Amino acid sequence: MRKLIRVGLGDRAYDIHVGHGLLAEAGALLKPLARGPVPVVTDATVGEIHLADFLESCGRGGIDAHPVVMPPGEGSKSFAGLAEVSGALLDAGVDRGGLIVALGGGVIGDLTGFAAGVLKRGVAFAQIPTTLLAQVDSSVGGKTAINAPQGKNLIGLFHQPRIVIADTALLATLPRRELLAGYAEVVKYGALGDAAFFNWLEANGAGALAGDRERLIHAVAHSCQMKADIVARDERENGERALLNLGHTFGHALEAATGFSDRLIHGEGVAIGMALAFQLSVRLGLCPGQDAERFARHLKSVGLPSAISDIPGPRPEPDALLAAMSHDKKVKDGKLVFILVRGLGQAFVTGDVPAAAVKDVLRA
Repeated sequence: MRKLIRVGLGDRAYDIHVGHGLLAEAGALLKPLARGPVPVVTDATVGEIHLADFLESCGRGGIDAHPVVMPPGEGSKSFAGLAEVSGALLDAGVDRGGLIVALGGGVIGDLTGFAAGVLKRGVAFAQIPTTLLAQVDSSVGGKTAINAPQGKNLIGLFHQPRIVIADTALLATLPRRELLAGYAEVVKYGALGDAAFFNWLEANGAGALAGDRERLIHAVAHSCQMKADIVARDERENGERALLNLGHTFGHALEAATGFSDRLIHGEGVAIGMALAFQLSVRLGLCPGQDAERFARHLKSVGLPSAISDIPGPRPEPDALLAAMSHDKKVKDGKLVFILVRGLGQAFVTGDVPAAAVKDVLRA
């Protein structure tokens, strides 16, 4: 079972391949796009598990692959990391008409995409996401970035990949916590615009997380299809695409308040952030309380955090969280922009949220 999703962006359209065992076919899939040396950016953790298989596939496809191995973790998404990877890409001899491959999770995909976008004023790149979060979210849509001391993803650009190869077999090597972090982004799609998909996840999400092949492929492919459709309609996030940030205003603030550390990884921050967005929507009289309870109940049922109190260590202070939100990319004209909900599958964008209500939810 495999799925093919097209991201319809005219002459920059590309395919997302979703299936089990696709890494073995990566060389053949990339060959039409490859020219000259092909740098493959990965991190030490992913490289140890998957790089040899990928290089073997490249060899069968006649691709001259050059590994570039970065340190694992969010620290690589920095100016220092950008300088390091850019130097390695230039040393590999990639030219402006060549191809760069990102083999890894969201950090490697974001960093490599950004480096490819600025290198020689733009080099094509391919995404081979190795985490569930990257497969359903960060590898699709062309958002690339590094972090700044003031917050996540504040230095970046839009640079669409030429192809995305999502091999669901690679997810079997993920620690449970990382798998669950990615599942938060899957749940997001049901919460923001597809109540029927949320219903499906309530019945089948646990099976997908347990490794059921068809359920997992369906969850990844449906998520990718929803994102592809939104990106095709609103590539630069001037309207509808902002819905994909459901939970992220709260989530990024929580990540900043916990020092971008292992106390709270990105998907966990998004899970709590979405639960807070539902609670804020209820407090403002926009959403039925039972929908917020049902949403939080599903997060808990699979083992995801759903409240600030679920974060280990000292509780982040509301004032610190509000200060972190003020640096969010979604601030417009000095006002915080939130994605709120009128119910499951009914998200909308608003900049008309009283700060007092946000603070009350953070305190609750």
